Amino acid sequence: MSKKSSYIFTNLGLGAFLGLIAAPAQAICPVCIVAVGAGLGLSEYLGIDDSIAGLWIGGLLVAISLWTIEYFNKKNWTWGNRDLRDITIFLLYYTFTIWPLWAKDLIGHPNHRLFGIDKLILGIILGSIFFALANFSYKRLKAKNNNRAYFPFQKVVMPVATLLILSFIFYFITR
Repeated sequence: MSKKSSYIFTNLGLGAFLGLIAAPAQAICPVCIVAVGAGLGLSEYLGIDDSIAGLWIGGLLVAISLWTIEYFNKKNWTWGNRDLRDITIFLLYYTFTIWPLWAKDLIGHPNHRLFGIDKLILGIILGSIFFALANFSYKRLKAKNNNRAYFPFQKVVMPVATLLILSFIFYFITR
């Protein structure tokens, strides 16, 4: 088995294990986060374009950041300033994700550009923005409907559908 295949299967195995021991579903459930993470490892193996993988990385980073913030809010861990804490959480997650990608030369390669921007960075930026907008839209729609979702699993469907639509758009752009 090649080193790349071994790496992917190790990550998938770790993701499956973590999915089995994950806590009950929260605002953005840990099982969904693990599933997206495992899917990203598989995307590289399957040769999916970096811009599309970046969309899902961006969505994952927003999801895990919001999940961490909600967890800290429930525990009433403010560190003195809630806004500064929230910004710090986002910065740490993005830094600890982008830095290793850059260190391994997955970001910054001159041939991996789209619209003059590195494909992975472009995907992360757009995935983050659109995932956050979908999450915000869900909360607004729910508030307009007496704090009830319009359909089952709307909270999951809206952000995931947004990323799927963007993935199809980027598939045709990068084809």
